[in-house]
Amino acid sequence: MNPISVATLKALLNTSGKDIALIDVRETAEYNLAHVAGSCSVPRRQLEFRIEGLVPWRGARVVVCDDDGVRAVLAAATLESMGYLDVSVLAGGLNRWVTEGEQTEWGVNVPSKDFGEKILLQQDVAEVEPDELAAWMSEGRKIVLLDSRTPEEHHRACIPGSRSMPGAELGLRAWDLVEPDSTVVVHCAGRTRSIIGAGTLQRLGLPNVYALKNGTMGWQLAGLELETGSERLDLPEPTPDSIAEAEARARKVAEAEGVRYVGVEEARAILGRAGTETVYAFDVRTDAEYAAGHIPGFSWVPGGQAVQATDNFVAITGGTLLFACDGIVRSSLTASWFRQMDHPNVYVLEGGTEAWKAAGLELETGASDDRPYGFDAARRRVEMLQPERAREFFGHEGPALVFVGTSDEFSRGHITGSKWLSRSWLEPRISEIAATNKPVVVTCADGVNSVLAAATLLDLGYKGTRVLAGGVDAWRAAGYAVATGLEGVTEAPNDLLPVRRSYAEMLNYLRWEEQLGEKYVTSS
Repeated sequence: MNPISVATLKALLNTSGKDIALIDVRETAEYNLAHVAGSCSVPRRQLEFRIEGLVPWRGARVVVCDDDGVRAVLAAATLESMGYLDVSVLAGGLNRWVTEGEQTEWGVNVPSKDFGEKILLQQDVAEVEPDELAAWMSEGRKIVLLDSRTPEEHHRACIPGSRSMPGAELGLRAWDLVEPDSTVVVHCAGRTRSIIGAGTLQRLGLPNVYALKNGTMGWQLAGLELETGSERLDLPEPTPDSIAEAEARARKVAEAEGVRYVGVEEARAILGRAGTETVYAFDVRTDAEYAAGHIPGFSWVPGGQAVQATDNFVAITGGTLLFACDGIVRSSLTASWFRQMDHPNVYVLEGGTEAWKAAGLELETGASDDRPYGFDAARRRVEMLQPERAREFFGHEGPALVFVGTSDEFSRGHITGSKWLSRSWLEPRISEIAATNKPVVVTCADGVNSVLAAATLLDLGYKGTRVLAGGVDAWRAAGYAVATGLEGVTEAPNDLLPVRRSYAEMLNYLRWEEQLGEKYVTSS
Protein backbone atom coordinates (compact mmCIF):
# COMPACT_ATOMS: atom_id res chain seq x y z
CA MET A 1 0.00 0.00 0.00
CA ASN A 2 1.15 3.53 -0.70
CA PRO A 3 0.62 6.53 1.58
CA ILE A 4 -0.53 9.60 -0.34
CA SER A 5 -0.70 13.20 0.77
CA VAL A 6 -3.70 15.48 0.99
CA ALA A 7 -2.44 17.42 -2.02
CA THR A 8 -2.08 14.24 -4.08
CA LEU A 9 -5.56 13.03 -3.20
CA LYS A 10 -7.07 16.41 -3.98
CA ALA A 11 -5.36 16.45 -7.37
CA LEU A 12 -6.56 12.92 -8.12
CA LEU A 13 -10.15 13.77 -7.23
CA ASN A 14 -10.00 16.85 -9.45
CA THR A 15 -8.53 15.06 -12.47
CA SER A 16 -9.46 11.37 -12.21
CA GLY A 17 -12.24 11.31 -9.65
CA LYS A 18 -14.62 9.19 -11.72
CA ASP A 19 -12.04 6.39 -11.93
CA ILE A 20 -11.06 6.27 -8.25
CA ALA A 21 -12.78 4.55 -5.35
CA LEU A 22 -12.34 6.65 -2.20
CA ILE A 23 -13.33 4.40 0.72
CA ASP A 24 -13.84 5.79 4.23
CA VAL A 25 -13.52 2.90 6.70
CA ARG A 26 -14.60 4.73 9.84
CA GLU A 27 -17.87 3.81 11.49
CA THR A 28 -21.11 5.12 10.00
CA ALA A 29 -21.76 7.66 12.74
CA GLU A 30 -18.22 9.01 12.40
CA TYR A 31 -18.63 9.33 8.65
CA ASN A 32 -21.97 11.08 9.14
CA LEU A 33 -20.33 13.88 11.13
CA ALA A 34 -17.67 14.74 8.54
CA HIS A 35 -16.11 13.13 5.47
CA VAL A 36 -14.37 13.95 2.21
CA ALA A 37 -16.91 14.67 -0.53
CA GLY A 38 -17.09 11.76 -2.94
CA SER A 39 -16.02 9.11 -0.47
CA CYS A 40 -18.05 5.95 0.11
CA SER A 41 -18.74 4.80 3.65
CA VAL A 42 -17.63 1.21 4.23
CA PRO A 43 -16.90 0.64 7.92
CA ARG A 44 -13.91 -1.64 8.28
CA ARG A 45 -16.08 -4.37 9.83
CA GLN A 46 -18.09 -4.48 6.56
CA LEU A 47 -15.17 -4.46 4.14
CA GLU A 48 -15.19 -8.18 3.31
CA PHE A 49 -18.98 -8.05 2.90
CA ARG A 50 -19.27 -5.04 0.58
CA ILE A 51 -16.09 -4.07 -1.24
CA GLU A 52 -16.40 -6.62 -4.06
CA GLY A 53 -19.75 -5.07 -4.99
CA LEU A 54 -18.55 -1.49 -4.70
CA VAL A 55 -15.24 -2.07 -6.47
CA PRO A 56 -15.76 -5.15 -8.66
CA TRP A 57 -12.51 -4.86 -10.63
CA ARG A 58 -9.42 -5.49 -8.53
CA GLY A 59 -7.25 -3.43 -10.85
CA ALA A 60 -9.10 -0.22 -10.01
CA ARG A 61 -7.38 2.51 -8.03
CA VAL A 62 -8.57 2.49 -4.41
CA VAL A 63 -7.77 5.12 -1.79
CA VAL A 64 -8.60 4.30 1.83
CA CYS A 65 -9.08 6.89 4.55
CA ASP A 66 -10.12 7.15 8.19
CA ASP A 67 -9.47 9.74 10.91
CA ASP A 68 -5.78 9.19 11.65
CA GLY A 69 -4.58 6.34 9.44
CA VAL A 70 -4.72 3.43 11.90
CA ARG A 71 -7.81 1.63 10.59
CA ALA A 72 -7.07 2.68 7.01
CA VAL A 73 -3.73 0.84 7.04
CA LEU A 74 -5.41 -2.29 8.38
CA ALA A 75 -8.17 -2.01 5.79
CA ALA A 76 -5.65 -1.51 2.99
CA ALA A 77 -3.87 -4.69 4.04
CA THR A 78 -7.19 -6.54 3.84
CA LEU A 79 -7.81 -5.19 0.35
CA GLU A 80 -4.37 -6.26 -0.82
CA SER A 81 -4.95 -9.73 0.63
CA MET A 82 -8.14 -9.84 -1.46
CA GLY A 83 -6.15 -9.15 -4.62
CA TYR A 84 -6.63 -5.41 -5.10
CA LEU A 85 -3.56 -4.19 -6.93
CA ASP A 86 -3.56 -0.40 -6.54
CA VAL A 87 -4.34 0.54 -2.94
CA SER A 88 -3.30 3.80 -1.28
CA VAL A 89 -3.90 5.27 2.17
CA LEU A 90 -4.52 8.95 2.88
CA ALA A 91 -1.62 9.78 5.18
CA GLY A 92 -2.94 11.27 8.42
CA GLY A 93 -6.52 10.61 7.39
CA LEU A 94 -9.34 13.10 7.70
CA ASN A 95 -7.48 14.85 10.51
CA ARG A 96 -4.68 15.82 8.13
CA TRP A 97 -7.22 16.70 5.39
CA VAL A 98 -8.88 19.23 7.68
CA THR A 99 -5.60 20.48 9.14
CA GLU A 100 -4.47 21.42 5.64
CA GLY A 101 -7.59 23.49 5.14
CA GLU A 102 -9.65 21.18 2.95
CA GLN A 103 -13.43 21.08 3.21
CA THR A 104 -15.64 18.24 4.42
CA GLU A 105 -19.36 17.54 4.23
CA TRP A 106 -21.66 15.73 6.62
CA GLY A 107 -24.50 13.24 6.24
CA VAL A 108 -24.78 9.89 4.49
CA ASN A 109 -25.66 9.16 0.84
CA VAL A 110 -25.10 12.84 0.12
CA PRO A 111 -24.87 12.52 -3.71
CA SER A 112 -28.34 10.98 -3.89
CA LYS A 113 -29.94 13.34 -1.40
CA ASP A 114 -28.43 16.33 -3.19
CA PHE A 115 -29.75 14.91 -6.45
CA GLY A 116 -33.24 14.54 -5.01
CA GLU A 117 -33.37 18.21 -4.06
CA LYS A 118 -32.13 19.12 -7.54
CA ILE A 119 -34.90 17.08 -9.17
CA LEU A 120 -37.51 18.61 -6.89
CA LEU A 121 -36.58 22.12 -7.94
CA GLN A 122 -35.48 21.73 -11.54
CA GLN A 123 -38.16 19.29 -12.66
CA ASP A 124 -40.95 20.93 -10.65
CA VAL A 125 -42.01 17.85 -8.71
CA ALA A 126 -45.17 18.77 -6.81
CA GLU A 127 -45.25 18.33 -3.03
CA VAL A 128 -48.15 18.09 -0.63
CA GLU A 129 -47.88 19.10 3.03
CA PRO A 130 -48.82 16.47 5.64
CA ASP A 131 -51.70 18.55 6.97
CA GLU A 132 -53.08 18.98 3.48
CA LEU A 133 -52.86 15.26 2.76
CA ALA A 134 -54.59 14.51 6.06
CA ALA A 135 -57.39 16.91 5.04
CA TRP A 136 -57.74 15.20 1.65
CA MET A 137 -58.01 11.85 3.39
CA SER A 138 -60.67 13.19 5.78
CA GLU A 139 -62.66 14.57 2.86
CA GLY A 140 -62.75 11.16 1.21
CA ARG A 141 -60.73 12.28 -1.79
CA LYS A 142 -59.71 9.40 -4.07
CA ILE A 143 -56.03 8.97 -3.18
CA VAL A 144 -53.53 6.32 -4.25
CA LEU A 145 -50.95 6.42 -1.47
CA LEU A 146 -47.69 4.62 -2.31
CA ASP A 147 -44.69 3.94 -0.04
CA SER A 148 -41.51 3.90 -2.14
CA ARG A 149 -39.25 2.47 0.59
CA THR A 150 -38.38 -1.16 1.23
CA PRO A 151 -41.12 -3.56 2.39
CA GLU A 152 -39.37 -3.84 5.75
CA GLU A 153 -39.51 -0.09 6.31
CA HIS A 154 -43.15 0.01 5.21
CA HIS A 155 -44.10 -2.71 7.68
CA ARG A 156 -42.33 -0.89 10.50
CA ALA A 157 -44.27 2.37 10.08
CA CYS A 158 -46.06 4.10 7.21
CA ILE A 159 -48.63 6.75 6.39
CA PRO A 160 -52.04 5.25 7.27
CA GLY A 161 -53.52 3.40 4.32
CA SER A 162 -50.46 3.46 2.08
CA ARG A 163 -49.30 0.37 0.25
CA SER A 164 -45.74 -0.78 -0.27
CA MET A 165 -44.35 -0.10 -3.73
CA PRO A 166 -40.54 0.20 -3.73
CA GLY A 167 -39.27 2.89 -6.06
CA ALA A 168 -38.29 0.79 -9.07
CA GLU A 169 -41.73 -0.85 -9.10
CA LEU A 170 -43.68 2.41 -9.39
CA GLY A 171 -43.32 2.90 -13.13
CA LEU A 172 -44.30 -0.72 -13.82
CA ARG A 173 -47.12 -1.33 -11.36
CA ALA A 174 -48.89 1.95 -10.52
CA TRP A 175 -50.85 2.19 -13.76
CA ASP A 176 -53.76 -0.08 -12.90
CA LEU A 177 -54.20 1.52 -9.46
CA VAL A 178 -54.77 4.99 -10.87
CA GLU A 179 -58.12 6.22 -12.20
CA PRO A 180 -58.63 9.51 -14.06
CA ASP A 181 -59.84 11.28 -10.91
CA SER A 182 -57.20 9.77 -8.60
CA THR A 183 -54.54 11.74 -6.79
CA VAL A 184 -51.27 9.85 -6.40
CA VAL A 185 -49.08 10.59 -3.37
CA VAL A 186 -45.68 8.95 -2.95
CA HIS A 187 -44.02 8.89 0.46
CA CYS A 188 -40.86 7.67 2.10
CA ALA A 189 -39.33 8.39 5.51
CA GLY A 190 -37.93 11.78 4.54
CA ARG A 191 -37.57 13.37 1.14
CA THR A 192 -35.40 11.69 -1.49
CA ARG A 193 -37.29 8.50 -2.34
CA SER A 194 -40.66 10.26 -2.38
CA ILE A 195 -39.26 12.97 -4.70
CA ILE A 196 -37.66 10.43 -7.05
CA GLY A 197 -40.76 8.22 -6.92
CA ALA A 198 -43.13 11.08 -7.73
CA GLY A 199 -40.66 12.33 -10.33
CA THR A 200 -40.67 8.89 -11.97
CA LEU A 201 -44.45 8.86 -12.35
CA GLN A 202 -44.46 12.49 -13.46
CA ARG A 203 -41.87 11.78 -16.16
CA LEU A 204 -44.02 8.89 -17.37
CA GLY A 205 -46.92 11.27 -17.84
CA LEU A 206 -49.22 10.34 -14.94
CA PRO A 207 -51.31 13.33 -13.81
CA ASN A 208 -52.01 14.52 -10.27
CA VAL A 209 -48.84 13.13 -8.72
CA TYR A 210 -47.35 14.49 -5.50
CA ALA A 211 -44.46 13.74 -3.18
CA LEU A 212 -45.42 13.88 0.50
CA LYS A 213 -43.23 16.64 1.87
CA ASN A 214 -40.81 15.23 4.45
CA GLY A 215 -42.43 11.79 4.43
CA THR A 216 -43.19 9.95 7.65
CA MET A 217 -40.97 12.35 9.58
CA GLY A 218 -42.98 15.32 8.37
CA TRP A 219 -46.19 13.44 9.21
CA GLN A 220 -45.01 12.91 12.79
CA LEU A 221 -43.78 16.49 13.15
CA ALA A 222 -47.25 17.63 12.11
CA GLY A 223 -48.66 15.73 15.10
CA LEU A 224 -50.18 12.93 13.00
CA GLU A 225 -50.06 9.23 13.84
CA LEU A 226 -48.25 6.64 11.74
CA GLU A 227 -49.60 3.18 11.05
CA THR A 228 -47.43 0.27 12.20
CA GLY A 229 -47.41 -3.34 11.09
CA SER A 230 -48.93 -2.84 7.64
CA GLU A 231 -49.20 -6.06 5.66
CA ARG A 232 -50.00 -4.29 2.37
CA LEU A 233 -46.84 -5.67 0.82
CA ASP A 234 -48.12 -7.58 -2.21
CA LEU A 235 -47.30 -5.91 -5.51
CA PRO A 236 -50.07 -5.69 -8.12
CA GLU A 237 -49.44 -7.58 -11.35
CA PRO A 238 -49.49 -5.19 -14.31
CA THR A 239 -51.72 -6.00 -17.26
CA PRO A 240 -50.22 -6.55 -20.72
CA ASP A 241 -51.61 -3.19 -21.86
CA SER A 242 -50.06 -1.44 -18.87
CA ILE A 243 -46.69 -3.09 -19.53
CA ALA A 244 -46.75 -2.02 -23.16
CA GLU A 245 -47.60 1.56 -22.23
CA ALA A 246 -44.97 1.64 -19.50
CA GLU A 247 -42.29 0.24 -21.81
CA ALA A 248 -42.96 2.82 -24.49
CA ARG A 249 -42.84 5.70 -22.04
CA ALA A 250 -39.84 4.36 -20.09
CA ARG A 251 -37.83 3.92 -23.28
CA LYS A 252 -38.58 7.48 -24.34
CA VAL A 253 -37.49 8.81 -20.94
CA ALA A 254 -34.29 6.76 -20.88
CA GLU A 255 -33.24 7.54 -24.44
CA ALA A 256 -33.72 11.24 -23.75
CA GLU A 257 -31.15 10.92 -20.95
CA GLY A 258 -28.62 9.08 -23.11
CA VAL A 259 -29.18 5.55 -21.86
CA ARG A 260 -28.00 3.03 -24.42
CA TYR A 261 -29.79 -0.27 -25.14
CA VAL A 262 -27.83 -3.42 -25.92
CA GLY A 263 -28.80 -6.89 -27.04
CA VAL A 264 -27.80 -10.14 -25.41
CA GLU A 265 -24.51 -10.56 -27.30
CA GLU A 266 -23.33 -7.04 -26.52
CA ALA A 267 -24.36 -7.51 -22.90
CA ARG A 268 -22.25 -10.66 -22.78
CA ALA A 269 -19.33 -8.69 -24.20
CA ILE A 270 -19.73 -6.05 -21.48
CA LEU A 271 -19.81 -8.75 -18.79
CA GLY A 272 -16.72 -10.27 -20.36
CA ARG A 273 -14.80 -7.04 -19.77
CA ALA A 274 -15.32 -7.27 -16.00
CA GLY A 275 -11.89 -8.86 -15.57
CA THR A 276 -10.08 -5.91 -17.12
CA GLU A 277 -12.17 -2.85 -16.22
CA THR A 278 -14.87 -1.66 -13.85
CA VAL A 279 -18.24 -3.14 -14.78
CA TYR A 280 -21.36 -3.06 -12.62
CA ALA A 281 -24.21 -5.38 -13.64
CA PHE A 282 -27.41 -4.76 -11.65
CA ASP A 283 -30.69 -6.66 -11.66
CA VAL A 284 -33.29 -4.20 -10.34
CA ARG A 285 -36.28 -6.52 -9.93
CA THR A 286 -37.58 -7.74 -6.56
CA ASP A 287 -35.47 -10.07 -4.47
CA ALA A 288 -37.93 -12.91 -5.06
CA GLU A 289 -37.71 -12.48 -8.83
CA TYR A 290 -33.93 -12.37 -8.65
CA ALA A 291 -33.78 -15.56 -6.59
CA ALA A 292 -36.13 -17.33 -9.02
CA GLY A 293 -33.74 -16.73 -11.90
CA HIS A 294 -31.13 -14.10 -12.80
CA ILE A 295 -28.40 -13.60 -15.37
CA PRO A 296 -25.00 -14.89 -14.20
CA GLY A 297 -22.78 -12.01 -13.15
CA PHE A 298 -25.64 -9.71 -12.17
CA SER A 299 -26.06 -8.56 -8.58
CA TRP A 300 -29.42 -7.84 -7.02
CA VAL A 301 -29.81 -4.12 -6.40
CA PRO A 302 -33.36 -2.82 -5.82
CA GLY A 303 -33.60 0.07 -8.26
CA GLY A 304 -35.34 2.64 -6.09
CA GLN A 305 -32.95 2.12 -3.22
CA ALA A 306 -29.97 2.31 -5.59
CA VAL A 307 -31.02 5.78 -6.74
CA GLN A 308 -31.54 6.84 -3.12
CA ALA A 309 -28.11 5.58 -2.05
CA THR A 310 -25.91 5.33 -5.15
CA ASP A 311 -22.68 5.46 -3.13
CA ASN A 312 -23.73 2.24 -1.36
CA PHE A 313 -23.50 0.40 -4.68
CA VAL A 314 -21.17 2.28 -7.03
CA ALA A 315 -17.79 3.58 -5.89
CA ILE A 316 -16.34 4.32 -9.34
CA THR A 317 -18.73 6.56 -11.22
CA GLY A 318 -16.77 6.30 -14.46
CA GLY A 319 -17.31 2.56 -14.70
CA THR A 320 -19.76 0.80 -17.00
CA LEU A 321 -23.25 0.22 -15.56
CA LEU A 322 -25.46 -2.46 -17.10
CA PHE A 323 -29.05 -2.74 -15.84
CA ALA A 324 -31.56 -5.52 -16.38
CA CYS A 325 -35.07 -6.50 -15.31
CA ASP A 326 -37.57 -8.85 -16.99
CA GLY A 327 -38.30 -6.37 -19.78
CA ILE A 328 -37.12 -2.77 -19.89
CA VAL A 329 -39.37 -0.69 -17.61
CA ARG A 330 -37.61 -0.99 -14.27
CA SER A 331 -34.13 -1.12 -15.73
CA SER A 332 -34.74 1.86 -18.04
CA LEU A 333 -36.12 4.11 -15.32
CA THR A 334 -33.31 3.25 -12.91
CA ALA A 335 -30.71 3.75 -15.62
CA SER A 336 -32.19 7.11 -16.60
CA TRP A 337 -31.76 8.44 -13.06
CA PHE A 338 -28.13 7.25 -12.99
CA ARG A 339 -27.52 9.10 -16.24
CA GLN A 340 -28.96 12.26 -14.73
CA MET A 341 -26.57 11.77 -11.81
CA ASP A 342 -23.70 12.10 -14.30
CA HIS A 343 -22.73 8.45 -14.69
CA PRO A 344 -21.39 8.46 -18.25
CA ASN A 345 -21.58 4.80 -19.31
CA VAL A 346 -25.07 3.47 -18.66
CA TYR A 347 -26.65 0.56 -20.54
CA VAL A 348 -29.88 -1.43 -20.41
CA LEU A 349 -30.21 -5.02 -21.58
CA GLU A 350 -33.03 -4.98 -24.12
CA GLY A 351 -35.63 -7.49 -22.95
CA GLY A 352 -33.74 -8.35 -19.75
CA THR A 353 -33.92 -11.88 -18.40
CA GLU A 354 -36.61 -12.84 -20.90
CA ALA A 355 -34.32 -11.97 -23.80
CA TRP A 356 -31.49 -13.88 -22.14
CA LYS A 357 -33.65 -17.01 -21.92
CA ALA A 358 -34.94 -16.53 -25.45
CA ALA A 359 -31.32 -16.60 -26.64
CA GLY A 360 -31.00 -20.08 -25.16
CA LEU A 361 -28.86 -18.98 -22.20
CA GLU A 362 -29.22 -20.24 -18.65
CA LEU A 363 -30.28 -18.24 -15.62
CA GLU A 364 -28.90 -18.79 -12.15
CA THR A 365 -31.22 -19.32 -9.20
CA GLY A 366 -30.90 -18.43 -5.56
CA ALA A 367 -30.33 -15.25 -3.61
CA SER A 368 -27.09 -13.30 -3.65
CA ASP A 369 -24.33 -14.96 -1.64
CA ASP A 370 -24.00 -12.76 1.44
CA ARG A 371 -21.05 -14.58 2.95
CA PRO A 372 -18.08 -12.25 3.29
CA TYR A 373 -14.83 -12.70 1.43
CA GLY A 374 -12.55 -15.11 3.27
CA PHE A 375 -15.26 -16.61 5.47
CA ASP A 376 -14.76 -20.24 4.42
CA ALA A 377 -10.98 -20.04 4.86
CA ALA A 378 -11.38 -18.43 8.29
CA ARG A 379 -13.98 -21.02 9.30
CA ARG A 380 -11.52 -23.82 8.59
CA ARG A 381 -8.95 -22.24 10.91
CA VAL A 382 -10.99 -21.54 14.02
CA GLU A 383 -12.47 -23.86 16.61
CA MET A 384 -16.24 -23.63 16.79
CA LEU A 385 -18.14 -24.17 20.03
CA GLN A 386 -21.75 -25.24 19.79
CA PRO A 387 -23.90 -23.53 22.45
CA GLU A 388 -23.99 -26.47 24.89
CA ARG A 389 -20.24 -27.01 24.64
CA ALA A 390 -19.64 -23.26 24.92
CA ARG A 391 -21.70 -23.09 28.11
CA GLU A 392 -19.51 -25.76 29.66
CA PHE A 393 -16.37 -24.01 28.41
CA PHE A 394 -17.45 -20.72 29.96
CA GLY A 395 -17.86 -22.39 33.33
CA HIS A 396 -14.56 -24.25 33.35
CA GLU A 397 -12.16 -21.97 31.49
CA GLY A 398 -13.45 -18.48 32.30
CA PRO A 399 -12.53 -17.08 28.86
CA ALA A 400 -12.71 -13.46 27.82
CA LEU A 401 -16.00 -13.03 25.93
CA VAL A 402 -15.67 -10.56 23.06
CA PHE A 403 -18.73 -9.43 21.07
CA VAL A 404 -17.60 -8.04 17.70
CA GLY A 405 -20.96 -7.10 16.14
CA THR A 406 -22.57 -3.68 16.23
CA SER A 407 -23.48 -1.84 19.41
CA ASP A 408 -27.17 -2.25 18.56
CA GLU A 409 -26.77 -6.00 18.20
CA PHE A 410 -24.86 -6.08 21.50
CA SER A 411 -27.63 -4.10 23.20
CA ARG A 412 -30.33 -6.44 21.88
CA GLY A 413 -28.61 -9.54 23.21
CA HIS A 414 -25.23 -10.77 24.41
CA ILE A 415 -23.89 -13.39 26.77
CA THR A 416 -23.52 -12.06 30.30
CA GLY A 417 -19.98 -10.88 30.89
CA SER A 418 -19.25 -10.08 27.24
CA LYS A 419 -17.28 -7.00 26.27
CA TRP A 420 -18.26 -5.11 23.15
CA LEU A 421 -15.51 -4.41 20.64
CA SER A 422 -16.48 -3.58 17.06
CA ARG A 423 -14.41 -5.64 14.63
CA SER A 424 -13.39 -2.33 13.06
CA TRP A 425 -11.23 -1.73 16.14
CA LEU A 426 -10.15 -5.31 16.86
CA GLU A 427 -6.35 -5.12 16.50
CA PRO A 428 -5.81 -1.72 18.18
CA ARG A 429 -8.00 -2.48 21.22
CA ILE A 430 -8.14 -6.23 21.89
CA SER A 431 -5.30 -5.99 24.43
CA GLU A 432 -7.58 -3.86 26.63
CA ILE A 433 -9.94 -6.83 26.95
CA ALA A 434 -7.91 -10.02 26.64
CA ALA A 435 -4.38 -11.30 27.09
CA THR A 436 -2.74 -13.53 24.50
CA ASN A 437 -2.13 -16.31 27.04
CA LYS A 438 -5.79 -16.60 28.07
CA PRO A 439 -8.69 -18.25 26.22
CA VAL A 440 -10.97 -15.99 24.19
CA VAL A 441 -14.43 -16.74 22.82
CA VAL A 442 -15.62 -14.45 20.06
CA THR A 443 -19.32 -13.86 19.53
CA CYS A 444 -21.62 -11.72 17.42
CA ALA A 445 -25.31 -11.87 16.53
CA ASP A 446 -25.19 -14.56 13.85
CA GLY A 447 -21.71 -16.05 14.05
CA VAL A 448 -20.33 -14.56 10.82
CA ASN A 449 -18.26 -11.54 11.84
CA SER A 450 -17.00 -13.51 14.83
CA VAL A 451 -15.39 -16.09 12.53
CA LEU A 452 -13.45 -13.39 10.67
CA ALA A 453 -12.47 -11.74 13.96
CA ALA A 454 -11.26 -15.03 15.44
CA ALA A 455 -8.99 -15.66 12.46
CA THR A 456 -7.47 -12.22 13.00
CA LEU A 457 -6.90 -12.97 16.71
CA LEU A 458 -5.11 -16.20 15.81
CA ASP A 459 -2.79 -14.17 13.59
CA LEU A 460 -2.16 -11.81 16.52
CA GLY A 461 -1.06 -14.68 18.74
CA TYR A 462 -4.30 -15.39 20.61
CA LYS A 463 -3.91 -19.14 20.21
CA GLY A 464 -6.75 -19.97 22.59
CA THR A 465 -9.37 -18.24 20.46
CA ARG A 466 -12.70 -19.96 19.80
CA VAL A 467 -16.00 -18.93 18.24
CA LEU A 468 -19.56 -19.41 19.47
CA ALA A 469 -21.10 -21.26 16.52
CA GLY A 470 -24.15 -19.45 15.21
CA GLY A 471 -23.57 -16.52 17.54
CA VAL A 472 -26.04 -15.22 20.07
CA ASP A 473 -28.91 -16.24 17.78
CA ALA A 474 -27.93 -19.90 18.24
CA TRP A 475 -27.35 -19.37 21.98
CA ARG A 476 -30.89 -18.02 22.33
CA ALA A 477 -32.34 -20.81 20.19
CA ALA A 478 -30.73 -23.34 22.53
CA GLY A 479 -32.76 -21.83 25.38
CA TYR A 480 -29.98 -19.95 27.15
CA ALA A 481 -30.51 -16.49 28.61
CA VAL A 482 -28.92 -13.35 27.24
CA ALA A 483 -28.21 -9.96 28.73
CA THR A 484 -29.45 -6.79 27.06
CA GLY A 485 -28.44 -3.14 27.11
CA LEU A 486 -25.02 -1.53 27.02
CA GLU A 487 -23.78 -2.49 30.47
CA GLY A 488 -20.03 -2.79 30.40
CA VAL A 489 -19.56 -0.59 27.34
CA THR A 490 -16.99 1.94 28.48
CA GLU A 491 -17.54 4.69 25.91
CA ALA A 492 -20.49 5.92 23.89
CA PRO A 493 -20.88 3.84 20.69
CA ASN A 494 -20.29 5.70 17.45
CA ASP A 495 -20.78 2.89 14.98
CA LEU A 496 -24.40 3.39 13.93
CA LEU A 497 -26.93 6.09 13.15
CA PRO A 498 -30.14 5.89 15.18
CA VAL A 499 -32.99 3.89 13.66
CA ARG A 500 -35.47 6.21 15.34
CA ARG A 501 -34.85 9.93 15.53
CA SER A 502 -36.05 12.37 18.14
CA TYR A 503 -38.18 15.27 16.94
CA ALA A 504 -35.15 17.58 17.14
CA GLU A 505 -33.07 15.13 15.10
CA MET A 506 -35.85 14.89 12.49
CA LEU A 507 -35.98 18.67 12.19
CA ASN A 508 -32.22 19.00 11.80
CA TYR A 509 -32.09 16.20 9.25
CA LEU A 510 -34.91 17.59 7.11
CA ARG A 511 -33.48 21.09 7.24
CA TRP A 512 -30.13 19.73 6.09
CA GLU A 513 -31.73 17.94 3.14
CA GLU A 514 -33.63 21.04 2.06
CA GLN A 515 -30.49 23.16 2.37
CA LEU A 516 -28.76 20.88 -0.14
CA GLY A 517 -31.11 22.28 -2.75
CA GLU A 518 -30.44 25.95 -2.07
CA LYS A 519 -27.73 26.14 -4.73
CA TYR A 520 -30.24 24.96 -7.32
CA VAL A 521 -32.64 27.75 -6.40
CA THR A 522 -30.01 30.40 -7.07
CA SER A 523 -28.66 28.75 -10.23
CA SER A 524 -31.98 27.97 -11.89
